[in-house]
Amino acid sequence: MSQLTYLLDTNVLSESIRPRPHLPLVEKLEQQRDRIATASVVWHELLFGCRRLPVSHKREKLEKYLYDVVAKLPILPYTKEAAEWHAQERARLTTIGKTPPFLDAQIAAIAKVHELVLVTANVADYKDFAGLVVEDWRIGPGET
Repeated sequence: MSQLTYLLDTNVLSESIRPRPHLPLVEKLEQQRDRIATASVVWHELLFGCRRLPVSHKREKLEKYLYDVVAKLPILPYTKEAAEWHAQERARLTTIGKTPPFLDAQIAAIAKVHELVLVTANVADYKDFAGLVVEDWRIGPGET
């Protein structure tokens, strides 16, 4: 197995099953498949979203994708070390008047303690975390 490099956020993993997925992002997922992981928190978000849907073809398709594709990725846990980093960052950010969403902060902590690049479509949600490297694979080189 290759060295893990990237931790994928919920919105990145959801892209492949959108009616019109962002093809360059989907291609990058395929190219990096041996270097990507996700977080237990992301797994929760995806399953929760799926299980809120009524029983339907759409839900069946989503469940199949989750178990046939996402569940086969390394799914990294929210550990004691992640909780410690999260607590430190939450305290720091709160003292300067910024309160990040709890789940986003957990995802950031998992990426940080594993020294992974967090890949998300919501870069702004993670911009205030100290030392966290974040990328948006929907944006090409030179784009902002």
